Amino acid sequence: FYVYCLYSDSHKKIYIGQTNNLDRRLKQHELGKVESTKSYRPYRLIYFEEYVDRNSAVKREKELKGSRGRRFLRGFIR
Repeated sequence: FYVYCLYSDSHKKIYIGQTNNLDRRLKQHELGKVESTKSYRPYRLIYFEEYVDRNSAVKREKELKGSRGRRFLRGFIR
């Protein structure tokens, strides 16, 4: 499982998600098949982490969605 973070340069938005297939999920975002991100395209992958199980990935996703996690992710935006 993966926790991943996308960034929209045009809208200055960070999107944080988790998936068991990172390549497939990134393609879905790119093609506009994810309702919550399609109006903010294009996105670029700025960060990801790999986990052995879904529960760990979901826990980390929630951490990154908090204020401390978002501050951490801002360091990856160039």
